[in-house]
Amino acid sequence: MNHHTLADAMTDKGNFTVTKLSESNMGYGMLSVFLGLLLEVSTHGPHAVPRTSWRHQELELMEFSEPGISNYSTLLLSNERDALYVGAREAIFELSKKNVTVRNHKVLWQVGETPIAMCTLKGKSKETDCLNYIRVLQVADDQRLYVCGTHAFQPQCDYLTLADFSLEGRAEDGRGKCSFDPSQSFTTIMVDGELYSGTAYNFLGSEPIISRYSPSPYLLRTEYSTSWLNEPSFVFADVIREGENPTDGEDDKIYYFFTEVSVEYEFFGNLLIPRVARVCKGDQGGQRTLQKKWTSFLKAKLVCSMPELNFVFNVVHDVFILKAAHLRDTVIYGVFTSQWGNVGLSAVCAYNMSAVDEVFSKGKYMQKATVEQSHTKWVRYNGVTPSPRPGACINSRMRQQNITSSLHLPDKTLQFVKDHPLLEDPVLPIGNRPRLITKNVNYTQVVVERVRTLDGSIFDVIFTGTDKGVLHKSVVLGEEVHMVEEIQLLKNSEPIKNLVLSSETQSLYAGSDSGVVQSPTAFCRNYQSCDDCILARDPYCAWEPHTARCVKISDTPSQQLRGLIQSLSGDADKCPKAPIVPLKDYQRVSVKPGSSAELPCLVRSNMAQVTWRSNGSLLTEASPFHFIRENGLLIYSVASLDQGLYECWSVEFVAGVGKNFTRLLAGYVLTLEVSQTATTRQSQEITRSVEGKVEADRVLISAFAPPSFTPAVQLTSPPRSSLTPTSGTDQPPEQQVPPKSDAPEAEYLQHGNGTALLFLFLLFFLLFLAAVAYNCYMQYLPAPCLHLRAALLGTHKKSDAARPEYSACEAGLMETPVVSDKIAAKERPAQNSSQNLRALRDTGYETEPECSNGRVPSHTFADESPPPQKPFDVDCDSQSIQFADADEPYC
Repeated sequence: MNHHTLADAMTDKGNFTVTKLSESNMGYGMLSVFLGLLLEVSTHGPHAVPRTSWRHQELELMEFSEPGISNYSTLLLSNERDALYVGAREAIFELSKKNVTVRNHKVLWQVGETPIAMCTLKGKSKETDCLNYIRVLQVADDQRLYVCGTHAFQPQCDYLTLADFSLEGRAEDGRGKCSFDPSQSFTTIMVDGELYSGTAYNFLGSEPIISRYSPSPYLLRTEYSTSWLNEPSFVFADVIREGENPTDGEDDKIYYFFTEVSVEYEFFGNLLIPRVARVCKGDQGGQRTLQKKWTSFLKAKLVCSMPELNFVFNVVHDVFILKAAHLRDTVIYGVFTSQWGNVGLSAVCAYNMSAVDEVFSKGKYMQKATVEQSHTKWVRYNGVTPSPRPGACINSRMRQQNITSSLHLPDKTLQFVKDHPLLEDPVLPIGNRPRLITKNVNYTQVVVERVRTLDGSIFDVIFTGTDKGVLHKSVVLGEEVHMVEEIQLLKNSEPIKNLVLSSETQSLYAGSDSGVVQSPTAFCRNYQSCDDCILARDPYCAWEPHTARCVKISDTPSQQLRGLIQSLSGDADKCPKAPIVPLKDYQRVSVKPGSSAELPCLVRSNMAQVTWRSNGSLLTEASPFHFIRENGLLIYSVASLDQGLYECWSVEFVAGVGKNFTRLLAGYVLTLEVSQTATTRQSQEITRSVEGKVEADRVLISAFAPPSFTPAVQLTSPPRSSLTPTSGTDQPPEQQVPPKSDAPEAEYLQHGNGTALLFLFLLFFLLFLAAVAYNCYMQYLPAPCLHLRAALLGTHKKSDAARPEYSACEAGLMETPVVSDKIAAKERPAQNSSQNLRALRDTGYETEPECSNGRVPSHTFADESPPPQKPFDVDCDSQSIQFADADEPYC
């Protein structure tokens, strides 16, 4: 299967030839194959892991919210006024861009009783749906904002005057500009005073349109046809300028991104396809054909897939266009998930704008074709394309033909674009694969910034918001993408509904249902050592050797930049050699004999492996009294042999350098608590006894380190116990010592559950073995198990005094191996212990005495007549019987 989507693999792209997936057997076959593919991808698919995780309470974040107001989902950043405009439920705010906790202005826009009553009559909720959700905030001019709200499922728009921050009160119809449903996805953008939007035009949401509204008479919209738009979910729109002096004289273009139900493929269900559509800014519609309709509307398929697993991410959630001076440097970033959400994977794909322009300007068209006089399929158009090219913007070549606007286009071209809005050629991602793939994460928002490092290199930094209120920051390092950190932006686990980036303030603004959060783009101060600062590989951060701090490059004066240390490859060898922590700085831990001791070890890197050494020897999980946890070491029932020196080491492999880096994180001296004087003397003796050995270990660290350790790496001092940044000017860090026993344990936002699953599997396996052994011992299983039981327990059963009836029975069987039942009954001793075992012979079927018709068997010998023949009675005279409980194999 090639780089096209999974749907491409199901369709033969020959001339008018398609694969018919509507047949039931083919549909079920594809369903089974797809379910297997989902399992393979979810369990073995590649995914990135953030190196560092920050909790909400560990960071300096600024938050804004007001009681009684929710849904802060619409954000507009104004660099001219240094303000952040926020659209919420029935309220609009103006916040300070530098500090969102400062509210400059506020205006309420509520719904009257009559619209609420009409909304409730339509079956909507009065408490939630029938309110006014502000969903459009666009700059109309220097003095006004254009705002729109759902207004109880009757969208309305108005102008907001910035001078006094008040609405003009001239509400206008918002259909086609704003969504009816506050939860429905849509997009808008204001370009030169004209509002371009993608939303639903009716109350039911069944009439999607891409439209343009402006004071001019040229109000355009898409054709109402499934060929143009088929149940789309709009996510983003933006304008791409051609520049002041375009080479071909083309117009500016507006691009729309959305997901819609596929019209060109059949599947066992509705197959979703991510799309990119384009219209020209100067489009005025057609003269006769396509009047007041777009003449430049074309759409193409976006591909985001894993070629090695033939897996497709076919739902786009958000898009960000990273613009540059030249079209070839402009990159489109999008976040995708699978239509089948149980896979639990998200992806970030990047596209060159030049590749998108190539598809729209040179791609082949698709057309409808009737197959077997019933089904309508979309196949490649192989006929002659009209001239000028359908869907193209007016350029210099058309002007030479006296076609200066879309009103002058010939009807043949307009009719063709009306019937052929879909392009066959897909837009492929850079590198033919996603930039980033994450597991158990659903991305909702994305913004990207281009950052220059100390050596002049430029890297793209990707910020992605999730549906759990977490922000991921990743840096594109050539073909590799390194996830620097994850930040818990929101206190509650809720989706990030909007994400805005300000390069001036170096801040991110996240909008959610509960409020607005402002976060810096980097948390350099939280890295307390040079190794952590360099291994983070954050392009915003560098190490300052003189002050021994990890600083933000943008906050550092230009004259001090030369002294900073930075390595995006993660080469921690560039750090100054840290002094070896003396043994006297190791923390003394004294515990009572027989009690437990907990030795914390704070590990910030999710990519580091932790090892513990006791008196120079490596500790493993095989020790029954040492339990190595994520955040430390737990020693059970401390004895005299457990006393001594304990060290916590971390080893982290860096792919960019191709080697491991080891660091000492914590050191302890463990002693037993006898008496204070004895403890002091004992601690001194232990320290003297191990000091020489430890010093030798430091020199010959490679002899004790695991094979993955790099002997050449210098050991660093452990980090501080607290990583919470402090306000004001940071002081140079003190001599770092291992964390104290009360140091906070490391907490991560994501944990693997492999250990828990393995434990549960072993537990159920042991229970299963126990059940099998019990049933075998109780003779509930068939003959093969009983043979094994006899072989294992046969010798013990003869000496079992607690069960004399079995001993007597087996003894009688051993003495008279071949007798009839009648003779055996006469010769058997008249003992009560064996009277009820007259017919007890283990044939593999019956192990209990006979009870005819449910009666209790008699214990007297009054009737010695031979018993009636039973179905399972065996004549030992005629055939041999193998007894599972007898020592001899035959009767």
